[in-house]
Amino acid sequence: MVSRRRVLLAGGSAALAGMSGLVRAQAYPARPIRILVGFVAGGNFDIVARLMGQWLSEQLHQPVIVENRPGASANLATEAVVRAPADGYSLLLGGAVNAVNATLYDNLGFNFIRDLAPVAGVSRFPNVMAVNASFPARTVSEFIAYAKANPGKVNQGSSGNGTTQHLAGALFKTMTGTDFLHVPYKGAPQAITDLLNGQVQVVFEPLPASIQHIKSGKLRALAVTAAARSEALPEVPTVAEFVPGYEASAWFGAGAPRNTPADIIDKLNKDINACLADPKLKARIADLGGIAITGSPADFGKLIVEETEKWAKVVKFSGAKAE
Repeated sequence: MVSRRRVLLAGGSAALAGMSGLVRAQAYPARPIRILVGFVAGGNFDIVARLMGQWLSEQLHQPVIVENRPGASANLATEAVVRAPADGYSLLLGGAVNAVNATLYDNLGFNFIRDLAPVAGVSRFPNVMAVNASFPARTVSEFIAYAKANPGKVNQGSSGNGTTQHLAGALFKTMTGTDFLHVPYKGAPQAITDLLNGQVQVVFEPLPASIQHIKSGKLRALAVTAAARSEALPEVPTVAEFVPGYEASAWFGAGAPRNTPADIIDKLNKDINACLADPKLKARIADLGGIAITGSPADFGKLIVEETEKWAKVVKFSGAKAE
């Protein structure tokens, strides 16, 4: 009798717990949600966050507010979400920059893999390996041959030390046995300007920063850094077509404080995936040179771990240090 009562009580407790999660998920969200972005307004992170926030706001019938909190290469925004209540009302739009920072910074006050619960992947944006139109190489193979034959004559400009753009070049050097000097700038516009002026010979910068110069013929796109060709530049090959296994695209995804209830994570994941399936939003991301990435929270968590491990090796090889 006691055993049977215990079984009934245990079953009832499990049912109540499941019902509690269901009720919580149905009631969520009951107030505005904020999405923190670690960069200033106007960049790809900010644009994607606002597109996603607008769509989610309409579906969830609650305001979704994008809060820009730039500084320390997105670490300020990340830590703010890590320290926030685990209730689904504070989200981070993080990305490859966080995977890099895990090794680049020695004394972070958080662990990106441990302290952020993966919610959903959002998008990938390829960088473009571009040279000045007057540069001798017209293909990746010709660039590799030129760099090896002319040591010290090739400089890579980037958006800054330790950025994914810098490390895309470092990964290229590791995989091709080439060597060229890295010249960090304050942002993509400055790096592109010096590429146009011939002060540096190559960049691995985001597509939106260079596409107008590529289309005008001032810059030559040798390759995109993603695993697949870009719809925005379909005639441009991938680096991997010449260097098998190379992939260095930027990616964005949503995370929440660890211990956020699983039912809320699942609801957000479902809603974000539905958002990314919307033809208008997909087209807008494509206009920026990106592609939507969908999947489960576990899929996104796997991506985070793989990317953190990959960039750890590149950071160590490159000797990059946080500024």
